[in-house]
Amino acid sequence: MRIGELGRRAGVSTRTLRHYEELGLLEARRRANGYRDYDERDLAVVAEIRSLVDLGFALEETRPFVECLRAGHPTGASCAGSRAVQLRKLAEVDEWLARLHAVRRELVAQLADPPAPRCHFSEEN
Repeated sequence: MRIGELGRRAGVSTRTLRHYEELGLLEARRRANGYRDYDERDLAVVAEIRSLVDLGFALEETRPFVECLRAGHPTGASCAGSRAVQLRKLAEVDEWLARLHAVRRELVAQLADPPAPRCHFSEEN
């Protein structure tokens, strides 16, 4: 399939596909006329990249998943390199959650014990 069809089927722009190609995440074959040519495996790669980006992975973090798919594995998460990236991302998420819980505890504490007003307005006017 050509780049436009891949973009339509994957739900991304042709510019995005070219960017993936520049990063080495997507490998386009060239037809005799110079047009890029893609197949169903490329569609699976783009779907994997989009799914991971939607979960908060940076494009470079998707590389092990892409390589795993290219190696013929059924999913991008089937390989040890992919699992290692998932574990690092999970640790990041746990850190974010801990920080958010600390912020929440502080806000709850402030709401439970509001500070005394700093200035008082009189109603004499």
